[in-house]
Amino acid sequence: MNTNLKLLIAGAVGAGVLAITQQFLTDSSAAGEQQHALKEPLYWVAPMDSNYKRDEPGLSPMGMDLVPVYKDDANSSPGTVTISPEVVNNLGVRTSKVQLKTLQSDINTVGYVQYNQDQLIHIHPRVEGWLETLFVKAQGAQVKAGEPLYTLYSPQLVNAQEEFLLAVNRNNTVLIRAAKARLESLNVSDGFIQRLQNNKKVMQNITFYARESGVVDELNVREGFFVKPGTSMMSIAQLDEVWVEAEVFERQVEQVSVGLPVTMTLDYLKGEKWQGKVDYIYPALDAKNRTLRVRLRFNNKDHRLKPNMFAQVSIHSSASEAHLTVPKEAVIRTQHQNRVVIAKGEGRYKSVQVDVGHINSSEAVILSGVLEGDTVVISAQFLIDSESSKSSDFKRMDMPNLDARPHSNMNMDMKATMQPQTATVNGTINAINLQNRVINISREAIPKWSREPATMDFILSAEVDISQLKHAQYINFTFSIINDEFVVTDIKVAKPNSHSTMQHSSH
Repeated sequence: MNTNLKLLIAGAVGAGVLAITQQFLTDSSAAGEQQHALKEPLYWVAPMDSNYKRDEPGLSPMGMDLVPVYKDDANSSPGTVTISPEVVNNLGVRTSKVQLKTLQSDINTVGYVQYNQDQLIHIHPRVEGWLETLFVKAQGAQVKAGEPLYTLYSPQLVNAQEEFLLAVNRNNTVLIRAAKARLESLNVSDGFIQRLQNNKKVMQNITFYARESGVVDELNVREGFFVKPGTSMMSIAQLDEVWVEAEVFERQVEQVSVGLPVTMTLDYLKGEKWQGKVDYIYPALDAKNRTLRVRLRFNNKDHRLKPNMFAQVSIHSSASEAHLTVPKEAVIRTQHQNRVVIAKGEGRYKSVQVDVGHINSSEAVILSGVLEGDTVVISAQFLIDSESSKSSDFKRMDMPNLDARPHSNMNMDMKATMQPQTATVNGTINAINLQNRVINISREAIPKWSREPATMDFILSAEVDISQLKHAQYINFTFSIINDEFVVTDIKVAKPNSHSTMQHSSH
């Protein structure tokens, strides 16, 4: 099944659901209108400004029909809608209480296993000489404390042994102490010095041993190499404890602190988890990715964690102070504002604007707009929100050139929230906002809506390829009015004609 056919079927199903829902809401509002028809309105108010009151019907300053207020809802604020219990049941409306609680959240990210750099030992010679024997043959080899690493011939070491034996033969305590200190400074072990003092025999080649157990991380020399103090011969790393380097987004930085517990999993060891902690937070963000590196520490006594392994980590951030929280799905998020639908009881609902704080996988912090104990809708809230917008006391979105539209068509746009209208028209692209997928178009007139040419912003739907659009491009596009937003669903490059040129010139 091709993409166009899938979109056609999806559109047909969506239109059917929208039509059924509209019927439910229409039936519910019709019942209220029948009751109101038997009563005398107290006054009329503007849908977008409850402070604008008149004693008789008319138009608001924005060109919208004034809404009558009756005695039974005089104390209700604009935007409140009443839905019958039958419709509530058919829509599957579910609610939840606003709670005051601390929000526990996890930061999920990925990282790479690394050696513990604090326990990494670098092996350098302290004299010039030649490697006679190399006991470690390959990088990654296991070594134990006390095992031989390499044998070195160095004239400097031979001279130091002779000086020590000379001091011993003279039995000069001061000279013995000075000569022994020199051998120790050249990295000769105490055991070798003791044997030299007992045997009184200079060794041409001296063997050096591993002081700690570990894994050879680097091996930069081979037998016969000439080495000197600046030569990095090898390094030995520990595997009993490993680091994991992870990255967190800039917005999550405040939630991370040293000492927080961490859970790690790996793909190749299904079902197993490692418990660790945040060991260090790096001071600077990555300039390109806008992420911050975090170092995690894990116990690895069984040596199952290997360097450069890919891991998934979850940092368990500490609980913040108590905030008002609602289920995450209750929040209606748009480009310009966030809203929730409050259930006021007796079938009455209203959309309110809220300020949203931190959001985790299941809950959202509400900074303002609701009170503890309020009931919010967590399913079918988009439908109720659309109905509430017809008489809402807050603007959902600042549409460009709103005052320039003919007053007779203002109310039609608001009704389009539940009955999307579609139009196809030509226009010229003035600006493109790639991040928000918004383009500014100078469109031509729309005869069927009695609209004059206008310049305004449009939102691009997901199926429109924004990368193909260019500034000053003349196009033929189709758009719909959905939830008070002008959404472009199709764009094609068009050829300007003299008529269109005259329209834009006059506009």
